[in-house]
Amino acid sequence: MGGLFGSVSKEDCADDLFYGTDYHSHLGTKRGGMAVKNAKGFTRSIHNIENDYFRSKFEPDLPKLKGDKGIGVISDNDSQPLIIGSHLGTFAIVTVGKINNIEELVREEFAKKMHFSETSGGVTNPTELAAMLICEKGSFEEGIENAQKLIQGSCSMLLLTENGIFAARDKLGRTPVAIGKKEGAYAASSETCAFPNLGYDIEKHLGPGEIVFLTPDGYEQRKKPESKMQICTFLWVYYGYPASDYEEINVESVRYRCGYSLAKNDKTKVDFAAGIPDSGIAHAIGYANGKKIPYKRPFVKYTPTWPRSFMPQSQHRRDIVAKMKLIPVRSMIEGKKILFCDDSIVRGTQLQDNVQMLFDYGALEVHMRPACPVLIYPCDFLNFSISRSTLNLAGRKAIKELEGSDDKFLDEYATAGSERNMAMIDTIRKRLKLTSLKFQKLEDLVKAVGLPKNKLCTHCWDGSSYYK
Repeated sequence: MGGLFGSVSKEDCADDLFYGTDYHSHLGTKRGGMAVKNAKGFTRSIHNIENDYFRSKFEPDLPKLKGDKGIGVISDNDSQPLIIGSHLGTFAIVTVGKINNIEELVREEFAKKMHFSETSGGVTNPTELAAMLICEKGSFEEGIENAQKLIQGSCSMLLLTENGIFAARDKLGRTPVAIGKKEGAYAASSETCAFPNLGYDIEKHLGPGEIVFLTPDGYEQRKKPESKMQICTFLWVYYGYPASDYEEINVESVRYRCGYSLAKNDKTKVDFAAGIPDSGIAHAIGYANGKKIPYKRPFVKYTPTWPRSFMPQSQHRRDIVAKMKLIPVRSMIEGKKILFCDDSIVRGTQLQDNVQMLFDYGALEVHMRPACPVLIYPCDFLNFSISRSTLNLAGRKAIKELEGSDDKFLDEYATAGSERNMAMIDTIRKRLKLTSLKFQKLEDLVKAVGLPKNKLCTHCWDGSSYYK
């Protein structure tokens, strides 16, 4: 997916930029980058972070990244930031999101005699495309609005200019952008968890399509928010960091309510509840409190030598690393009936190994309660690495097993409690060798978040999208 951070300060902003960007490392797997503006001009640094921490790659660069304003990004795909020379002036840009109509937009730019310099594998860098769409207009505000209008998918961005930073949220608000404030400085961030330890207070959550301009003295709204919103619900379920707030709703609190809701109508008798570390923990605590049963940790996580939760890129190696990260505690497992909560079941390959490990260590029963419905549709709007292909989704594998094809009767399979939905879930249960498997109902997930459904993107569960 990716995450962005920017800071404008009356003093040097390099440390805030460095640590603020680092607080987004859970959102991306491939590239990190920062750019600053000082009296000498623009300076940037980009590194591959597939096999190392963001901090260790960028700390040696800090002496050359001095400036009173800067932007940074953790990217799941393209190299960023880009520094662009244009009739609007020189600026640096970072983006997060997904441009679904990139080929069409590139053809239109070629027809205008435009060219692109940033390509990889013959694919145009989407951040450069966004920059070109901005440069078509007579001001940064008009240019950003032009890009947002033309892009299908989502594209939140920060622009570092001579005088300050433009922060813009994508037109339907699928990805968040928040503004933070402290004495002598302002910041823009995808994750509000980047603010507290750097001394910032949350000042504002940008609305869909809203554009603001930040200086060390404050911020100005340059475009009002749109009335329509569809923020990604999966941010609260999994991708977002527990300490972050979106739309003034805390991630950890939503996960707790999800677990509590799972427990509400569940009559399964177990010895204790547990969470798959780390994103399943809050769900499990909510479940345990809802059922008034103990919460325990029969798995503990070992991560000192594995800095990145999504690494490595090879699925085979990723499965090995995932297994190495979770160490079982035999004395808590043997002879017990255990119920696990997790954020979701995506592919199910890692979970299958974990379930078998529990039975190998003497568990009598292993029950699973995912905090969201079955994932059936790949994400059309964000670069979520988990859902690039339907072939990888456990739900679609089950549908193919039942129907001979993975694209039949999808509406019925997505309807909780329907005959086909129950058959799909039981097929997943058998493959994972679980004693029982029950998924969160979509209406309960929406209630746990606390926003109206038409303000949430639930496409990956029910295929719906109110707005394109």
